[in-house]
Amino acid sequence: MPYFKHPNALVETENIGDNTRVWAFAHILPMAKIGSDCNINDQTFIENDVIIGNHVTVKSGVYIWDGVRIEDHVFIGPNVTFTNDLRPRSQQYPESFAKTVVREWASLGANATVVAGIEIGRYAMIGAGSVVTKNIPDHTLWYGNPARMKGYVCCCGNSLETDYSCKNCGLQFGMQNEKLVEIK
Repeated sequence: MPYFKHPNALVETENIGDNTRVWAFAHILPMAKIGSDCNINDQTFIENDVIIGNHVTVKSGVYIWDGVRIEDHVFIGPNVTFTNDLRPRSQQYPESFAKTVVREWASLGANATVVAGIEIGRYAMIGAGSVVTKNIPDHTLWYGNPARMKGYVCCCGNSLETDYSCKNCGLQFGMQNEKLVEIK
């Protein structure tokens, strides 16, 4: 099934996957690429040099600027702010904007701010109102201003116990080369 566009949305791109929903007052520029089964909520703006994967939720009031890459199954809470220029000046544009990558299954809480050039790892969770100023490793929980690591999170989104196990789904993790990995 083709994508759904609310009558009050302005969609200039033809690069939108099947079953994606674009709601009222969203504006998507001509070169943006959006995958299948996404939900683009009201009052969003998506620039040209943006790639959004499949099964992504973008809540209301989010602006996604040139240079942002969002992988599959990412959740972007309401009013999350992305930046793309570390030295902004009015009407002075860099040759290229910083690349920001949000890896698969990451979740960004409401009103989080992501500074340009950051990579947010797989399954990472960013708390509401946090200011992300550096790269975020996979499976980690960060919050605050500036955001600081507060623990580890499971694939299901729950915090891990001190032995890196998940009480919710039973997955067990361990440390390998200073990275959290699932134990098979």
